[in-house]
Amino acid sequence: MLGRRVHVTGPARLKLGAELKKAYTAGASIRTLAHGCGRSYGFVHRLLTEAGTTLRTRGGQGTRRPAR
Repeated sequence: MLGRRVHVTGPARLKLGAELKKAYTAGASIRTLAHGCGRSYGFVHRLLTEAGTTLRTRGGQGTRRPAR
């Protein structure tokens, strides 16, 4: 786990981004990943975006009302 004030740059940032991407594509939420690595939601979201991750829409499956 990284400290909150530690800057993650270079190869370490690429490695962390790849690890987070793997967990996210396996189904973990951004909030769960953020809590697990002790970082903010925004930091994890940014790393996922930098890693080229296709982010899921908000709310997941089944939250929208069926079309009438």
